[in-house]
Amino acid sequence: MISLYQKIILTPFNPISILWKKIDGQPKIQRIFLSNEIASATELTAQIYPQAEKQSCELISEIANKIVHFLYGEDIRFSLDILNWDLIKPFPKKVLVAEHGVPRGAMTTYQRLASQIGNPNGARAVGNALKNNPFPIIIPCHRAIRSDGKLGGFQGGMKMKRVLLEMEGIEFSAAGKVLAKNFYY
Repeated sequence: MISLYQKIILTPFNPISILWKKIDGQPKIQRIFLSNEIASATELTAQIYPQAEKQSCELISEIANKIVHFLYGEDIRFSLDILNWDLIKPFPKKVLVAEHGVPRGAMTTYQRLASQIGNPNGARAVGNALKNNPFPIIIPCHRAIRSDGKLGGFQGGMKMKRVLLEMEGIEFSAAGKVLAKNFYY
């Protein structure tokens, strides 16, 4: 039986929960929960994964520390090697890997990302894949917006998404639309 572990980290955006397990002796992140306006990450984890044991290891603690530094505005780039992709279907994985490529301070749109992965009519499907991103922050899905400049969605809520983008130098109009100059893809 593979045990599932939970590491709770305190951040400027409330708690974040990292779910992980060992696969072939290596720690792999299974899921990351962000707190939002509806529920805290600890509540979400307890509801969905009540069997998760509170435990960490050196590598998970290092990733948790990097997440905290990222959320304080530091330029941190995460490796995809720590993630458990076993439960991710091919299309969402393609979206998530492409989104991971969007650098700090740059933006993409759901439409641009869809075109990048070879599905130019798939903006809605891309949006759904990012909505269900099991690895937020490591996969910086906050960098994807709607084509009309509106934020779209984000698991941590719109306030968190906007603050993260502002920390990366993205500006907003008085109406709350992104004034992106640096589009990626």
